[in-house]
Amino acid sequence: MNHAEFPEHLSSRPPTDRAHGAPTAPSDERSAISDLCRRVSVEMTVHDVAKLPECVSLLPPGTPVYVSHLPNQQWQATIDTASALRTSGLEPVPHIPVRKLASQHELEQLLGQLSARAQVRQVLLIAGDVKEAHGPFPSTLEVIESGLLGKHGITRLSVAGHPEGNAAISENELRSTEERKGQLARQLHLELTFVTQFSFESEPIVAWAGQMRVRDIFGKIDIGLAGPARLTTLLNYGLRCGVGPSIRALGARGGAFTKLIGERGPEKVVRQLARATLSGELVIDGIHLYSFGGLIRTCRWVRAVHDGRFELDAESGFDVTLPG
Repeated sequence: MNHAEFPEHLSSRPPTDRAHGAPTAPSDERSAISDLCRRVSVEMTVHDVAKLPECVSLLPPGTPVYVSHLPNQQWQATIDTASALRTSGLEPVPHIPVRKLASQHELEQLLGQLSARAQVRQVLLIAGDVKEAHGPFPSTLEVIESGLLGKHGITRLSVAGHPEGNAAISENELRSTEERKGQLARQLHLELTFVTQFSFESEPIVAWAGQMRVRDIFGKIDIGLAGPARLTTLLNYGLRCGVGPSIRALGARGGAFTKLIGERGPEKVVRQLARATLSGELVIDGIHLYSFGGLIRTCRWVRAVHDGRFELDAESGFDVTLPG
């Protein structure tokens, strides 16, 4: 498979610009939007493997692609998909819902296969969608503490970030856990990234990211956003995933919600984040796009913004001209 030609600066994830006091002229906003979308990762399912050749033609080489874990999914499907991503020239980042692991041996077998077959160097640890652990790992902390990630060549670790909280645990516990994950990652020499649940407003993102910096939490921050999708799909996933006040407020506004995302994608939120980075109010390391079954459309959106094929609009968003 051959990647489309990308300029060198689009084939890497440059360091975050921490300059303060930058003006917000349209040209600056366009540059900031493009920069955010150069430091991007996307999400796929094991059912998307047949779409990889087209993804390769749209994404820069080495783009991180997260492999979600569907209900009743077998570990072998995760391993096979990660291997297909590696072969295609993209960077596989498999989800590991730790409560579904029956034993430490199963974890070792999984990590060993991911390393041997797909040269996986980064995983996303999540608790998973089951209430009770099947084995010795009720939370991601136990897996990190085990030291097994480094033993199997995992040097980069992603964990969930929750700007709008998590209904399953208290605010104090959530923030304490963020700090503990940062401490463990530093001790174990793991490059840690907090990948946030998707949100439909920038305010909670900016507030949370600012607090992470103030608290000096070790780790990078990638902001999760909903890729282009139908309004009904976004509402469905948002409610199922427990997205916080942003989806409830927007859902109540009907028409405003349609204008914000509709079928266009996360343009308004991305532009808000770009403005916040220009002003110095926000420091993040990238964005992560949840595709919700629309992997190709999400990749086309990424390519269009990479190529600058978008125009700022009067409603604080921008209009994207998709390829293909």
